[in-house]
Amino acid sequence: MAQATPDVPVRLDSWADTPEFLDLLHLTNPAFVPDPAHAAALLAGVRAQGTRGRHLEALGCIYYAASRLGETVGLKLRDCELPRRGWGMLRLNESRARSGTAWTDSGEAHDQRGLKHRSRKAVRYVPIPPELVALLRWHVIRFGTAPDGRLFRTARGGMVQESGYGEAWARARADVLTSGELASRLAKRPYDLRHAAVSTWLSSGVEPQLVAERAGHSVAVLFRAYAKFLKGGDEAANAKISARLRAGGPS
Repeated sequence: MAQATPDVPVRLDSWADTPEFLDLLHLTNPAFVPDPAHAAALLAGVRAQGTRGRHLEALGCIYYAASRLGETVGLKLRDCELPRRGWGMLRLNESRARSGTAWTDSGEAHDQRGLKHRSRKAVRYVPIPPELVALLRWHVIRFGTAPDGRLFRTARGGMVQESGYGEAWARARADVLTSGELASRLAKRPYDLRHAAVSTWLSSGVEPQLVAERAGHSVAVLFRAYAKFLKGGDEAANAKISARLRAGGPS
């Protein structure tokens, strides 16, 4: 009898030399990626935009869980563990990428797919902090879910689209950033929140292999794309090595 094979990430060695990866390498410039203070202020700026902004709290998943936009749009309540206290968990297993009705099997604008660079049935488990747990619990209480269980939809019940969150994000940037920051590429796109999540995890000292697993990257791509964010940890790394050497040295 044939044995089942585990779901594993697709090899990305060839992808790392494509224009898509080179674009990622450019956009993970630290000057473009918001720090935690900027990210929190921008998300608050989106929420402040009334009912429309509250329906776009999906952007919080991109920052706190490093989910891709399509993964966030496809997130369902059954795939969330949202305890009253402490950390929760997201089980990402679906992406609703916008392709246009002419390009999807269903005839809908958003095609239902598996995770990017993974087998169709793969699941990515991402622990989420209490901040996101509270946001999602409030969102479900306030708005419920779509008929198919999805958490996020527009105020009119439709699929969240680029035009909606793009306009809300642009307004939040104008309200939150200084004139100099607004003229720069800092947090230019909502997707920069994903880069902010990955860079925050790395700069916090989380093991790169674990960061790659949570973000859905290969370790090779993680190191090449986010190497700039690892350099700032030299002093902390040296201190840890020194402490270990002193502990094992002569008394």
